[in-house]
Amino acid sequence: MPALSALRWSQNGRMPCVPFSSMLAQRAHRCHSTATEDAPPPFMQRIKADLKTAMRAKDAPRLSVLRAIMSASLNASKTSNPIRTDVQLVALIRRIQKSSQDAVSDAEAAGREDLVDKENEQIRILDEYLAGSGVRTLGEAELKTLIQDAIEASKNAGTATKSLVGDVMKRLAGALEGKDVDRKAVAGSVKELTGR
Repeated sequence: MPALSALRWSQNGRMPCVPFSSMLAQRAHRCHSTATEDAPPPFMQRIKADLKTAMRAKDAPRLSVLRAIMSASLNASKTSNPIRTDVQLVALIRRIQKSSQDAVSDAEAAGREDLVDKENEQIRILDEYLAGSGVRTLGEAELKTLIQDAIEASKNAGTATKSLVGDVMKRLAGALEGKDVDRKAVAGSVKELTGR
């Protein structure tokens, strides 16, 4: 008897008895868990739809931007931090935009106006997507107020000076959840305002 068949059949030649409801429950759990884990964020679904539209319209600059976003998202899916939320996708788009801004500086230094125009067009398109993402961006003044409030709360709670930055960042975590903010910049502001 082949090895695979040996797994399916018991020694007496009959199939092992497994309740049908149990098999259905296992299958439903597998389908549900993969569907929820693999479902792209709503903003990514919009980007995919726009990619098809840009392909039909032969809009080369928009196609280039959307393909860059899709490629970066695919690369992230192969890491320990895949893109699962709109906030993560916005952060990814901001990184792409930063690369374009750096490319503009390099092209200007090299006197390549053609590349400057191309990168500026991509930055403009990325700005459109960031503005229409539906993810709330915190303004500089609002962010500074949140940081100062967290610092005051930490000091009032008697947090030791050595662990002040960490405590402030923990307090800020809830307020920053689901919002478009550069966490490294926030940490830098916290260090600056706490004098660490």
